[in-house]
This record gives sequence, C-alpha cells and structure tokens, in this order.
Amino acid sequence: MRWPVPAAVSSPIPPVLVKLGPLDVRQVADLRSFLELVPDPRARRGRWYSLAAILLVCARAAVSGARSVDEIAEWAARASDTVLTAVGVRRHPLRWRRAPSRTTIGRVLAAVDAGALDRAVGTYLTSRNTRTAAPGQRQVIAVDGKSLRGSARLSAGRRHHQALTLAQTEVGAKTNETAHFRPLLEPLDLDGALVTFDALHSVKANVTWLVETKNAHYIAMIKRNQATAHRQLAGLPWHDIAVQHTASSTGHGRHESRSIKTCSIADGLGGIAFPHARLALRVHRRRRQTGGRESRESRETVYAVTSLDAHETTPAHLAAAVRGHWTVEALHHVRDVTYAEDASTIHTGTAPRAMATFRNLAVGLLKILGAANIAKTTRAIRDQPERALPLLGITNNPDTQGT
Repeated sequence: MRWPVPAAVSSPIPPVLVKLGPLDVRQVADLRSFLELVPDPRARRGRWYSLAAILLVCARAAVSGARSVDEIAEWAARASDTVLTAVGVRRHPLRWRRAPSRTTIGRVLAAVDAGALDRAVGTYLTSRNTRTAAPGQRQVIAVDGKSLRGSARLSAGRRHHQALTLAQTEVGAKTNETAHFRPLLEPLDLDGALVTFDALHSVKANVTWLVETKNAHYIAMIKRNQATAHRQLAGLPWHDIAVQHTASSTGHGRHESRSIKTCSIADGLGGIAFPHARLALRVHRRRRQTGGRESRESRETVYAVTSLDAHETTPAHLAAAVRGHWTVEALHHVRDVTYAEDASTIHTGTAPRAMATFRNLAVGLLKILGAANIAKTTRAIRDQPERALPLLGITNNPDTQGT
C-alpha cells in the first residue's frame, strides 16, 4: 500500500512583512557600502572581524528589535551561517564561522566615530527614500531633541510623516540644543524647505541663518515655558478671525479634531526675536476618547509663528506641518516602548549615540517600506532573519576576506 507523500511546506511570509512589498535586492542600495566609509578605530593588529561586518550585525539586530548590546550579541550568536556569511563574517581556516562576542561589539560601539556613523546611516536612508513632496508642497523637516536617560541627549532633524532621521548630534551635559541647531542642519539641503521646531531650540542668529543662508522657511512652536512670546501671541485678536481650516481623524482609541487661524504680523511682533516672521498661527485641538462609556474631551491651544506669508502657503498646509511636528514627537514613544530607549543604561564612550543611530536606521527603514506597526514587524523579522536580508540591500555574496 502506498501512502501519499505530503508536499514540502515552505515557511509562510507573515502579513506584516508582506506589507513591506517585494524587494529586488539588485535595485536596493546595499548598506554595506555606506558603512565601509566609517573609519575603523581599532589597531590593525589582531582584527578578525571587519568594522563593516560588526556594524552590519548591529544593524540587522536592530531591525530585528534588539534593544541593547547584549541582545545584539544574542542575535548574532543565534544567526545562521547564511546570515553570518551575508553580513561579511569571514570563515575560519578550520571552516567554522563565529559571530562577534558581546565584548567585541561593545568595544567597537564605544570607540566608533559616531558622527561618521550618523552620516553614513543618514545618507543611506536618504538614498532609500524615493518619496518626495507632492507638487506644489514643500519638504518639511522637524528639529527636536530627546534625552537618553542615563546616557546622553540627542538633537535630530527628521522628515515629517516618514519618521526618517536625516541627521543627529549629541548635546553635551554643559551645553544645550540651541548651540547645535546650526551644525545639525548645516549639511542638509534646505533650499525651499520648511523647518519646524520648538522656539526654545533656537535663537535669533540661528533663525536668521536658516532663512537668509539656507534659503529655508520655518514654523516655530511657542510653548508656555516662553511666557512673554506666548502671552503676546495669545493676546492677538483671535476672536475677530474666522476659522480658516478644520480637519479630524479617528484612531488609537480617540477622535481628534483640529482647527487653525492665521494672523498677519509685523516683523518682530512687538519685540519677539523671530526674524522674518510673517504669520502667527493658532491651532486648537480637541481630543475625545472613543469606545468607553464615559467620553472625556480634552482641549489644547498651540501658538506658532512662521516666515511664510499668506500668498506662499495655505492654512491647510500650515495645519499639516504643525500636526506633522506633533507626529514626529510621537516617534519618541516608539523608541521608548519598542526599543526601551528611555531605560537604556549604556553609557560607555560613543555607544549611546551609536545605538540611537541603529534605532533610527531600523525605524526609518521600516517606515519607508510602509510598516504600520514597528513592534510587530521587528518580531516577525526576528523570527525569520533570512527574509529580512533584502531590506538592507544585503546579498549573499559579500567580500568575506576581512582585514
């Protein structure tokens, strides 16, 4: 009697990875070529792993959700020979491959040129991002800061709606984000772009440089901790101005509605240090929880100033830019929840900044590819690491000769 032979079963692709779309590795930029530009801080004698191979291990582990150096090392220890070959871990003369240890990875991250690593990752993400602003709309970039508790403070420039970190710099304990505003934006092409930031992050000289030298426009958010500016903006005749644009959305267990008013202002606005300011903005936001028996509503009013004049933009575009700035700030929640960044205890050398760079790489890349839920996507990649190799443009034919 002949028994039927079952067909071979292939591992199904999780739905969250299907959403990332088919990738032709021949048409995707290889991250390896960008990381090879980072200088190796180690002495040449005694190297076994190339710097690019170690950094690729960190990148692959971060895309798989690794949150610490220990988790990176654990990911590397579990990696198959195929994955280690792909990232460039060379074969030992006795024919075995061994992933870099936790000590090796930690030493490299603590000594690597964090600025060069930031530039390499930022350039790579920019090359992967094929989406541009719609015709007639400006590229919008947000400048915001984030504390890495117990590690460092970082200031970053991010493109709205994509969670794409274009540049990042570390803010020392004895300085503030104002001093890093210009160095952060200097290497970026901002011609005609709109930069959004909290006004506390900048000073008059920086705003003048942004408009006159970089040929960019800005929206500066005025918060209550800037009492004088906030009081002057709140004192404008908003009751005499009609609402010029409204929008609403529902999601994440709440319904939100927003309205915006704009008011032309004189340059300087009664002494507020915002050169080239042309419009004042008042955005009113209402939030109401959905799905519960009790419907609680919260209200918030936000003020801002912009260098755009009324004939250069529309209330709808201004409202979208302000909301985009709020959305970028929500990225901090992803990094703190999915990657436990706020709980990180890494503090040696440049390791805190390097780890933040790899988180930026993972979140930015997955957002570019269309991932809606970063946590679910990283878990799916962790379970099927070989399927994720094309995400970073990694082929199975690297140069594994080492250094």
